[in-house]
Amino acid sequence: MNGYNADLYAYDLSTATWRKSSASGAEHNCVEIANLPNGAKAIRDSKNLNRELLRFTSSEWAVFRLGVLAGEI
Repeated sequence: MNGYNADLYAYDLSTATWRKSSASGAEHNCVEIANLPNGAKAIRDSKNLNRELLRFTSSEWAVFRLGVLAGEI
């Protein structure tokens, strides 16, 4: 893991501000997103907060988001 990714995973998310993803459905299968430094993002499953959080650098987030919008994910 390079230094940037190590910093990304060292970031304390206990103080993060989470917001519901606009892609979450009306059936309340919610994915929540938190902004991290340098354009990075973290996502979590609001129905199962014990699951591991996912963290993305800004470039990883851009690729992930495009995959979701294209229906690839």
